[in-house]
Amino acid sequence: MPLPLVFHDDYSPPLPPGHRFPMEKFRLLRDHLVDSGLTTDAEILRPELCAAEVLALAHDHAYIERYCSGDMSRDELRRLGLPWSPQLAQRTVRAVGGSLLAADLALEHGLACHLAGGTHHAHYDHASGFCIFNDLAIMALSLLESGRVGRVLIFDCDVHQGDGTARILEQVPDAVTVSLHCEKNFPLRKARSDWDIELAPGMGDHEYLKVVNDTLNYLLPLYQPDLVLYDAGVDVHRDDALGLLNLSDEGLAMRDSAVIDHCLGRDIPLVGVIGGGYDKDRALLARRHAQLHFSAAQAWTRHGLR
Repeated sequence: MPLPLVFHDDYSPPLPPGHRFPMEKFRLLRDHLVDSGLTTDAEILRPELCAAEVLALAHDHAYIERYCSGDMSRDELRRLGLPWSPQLAQRTVRAVGGSLLAADLALEHGLACHLAGGTHHAHYDHASGFCIFNDLAIMALSLLESGRVGRVLIFDCDVHQGDGTARILEQVPDAVTVSLHCEKNFPLRKARSDWDIELAPGMGDHEYLKVVNDTLNYLLPLYQPDLVLYDAGVDVHRDDALGLLNLSDEGLAMRDSAVIDHCLGRDIPLVGVIGGGYDKDRALLARRHAQLHFSAAQAWTRHGLR
């Protein structure tokens, strides 16, 4: 069996012309992975919509209903940064289902990747920073509640702190939140993760990779999680429109390979989600995100997974 990949055609609904969120990147990522020969469209797995009761593991019922019905206030939509539409609402619920499916596949096979996900700014009762429902928190709570895992570790390498994830899971001892983020970036008011590793603006490949390796070498033996949720945000790239770090393409590839190898080398399953990434050249951005999937496919073979 090839590396399990999860995607749905719902993932790139239309936004108003000129909107700064790169909604096309999900479709372009799928196209790039198929065109490169990494996978075929027929091999990619399609998720179901996430059930409302599963969303409610991490979110307020009234907020879920308000968003899904389109009853959001102007202030709420401003904080989100995206206009409401039925297509976007369906995409949002479908994408959480995609992360849950990828987590199931990772537990079954040892490794799986979603071609979306990482909506770590979504809070219990409100949206923020392009994030509506927090798939990382929902995955963690769903798997813990079902007893499929005893402990989960979220390793968030997006350039922005995973503030929503940290706050939702603050009182959940078996969901360990780890955020490697630029100290001088959104959100202005930081939450408290279990482990916040704040990075100086301008940090490049060598220093960054040392932090990644040192952190995983310490935390994985300490917690011995049953699953790692890896947010592989590419907004740490030197050319990202909203990031302040200085990673190269090679640095991204080395980071993704290192994270995956740290986990698989300890027999810890990993699910990868793509996180943030912003560039006016949407095709270039999709290729940047694809590095996660190329690194995962190489690790799939290297570690003999099936």
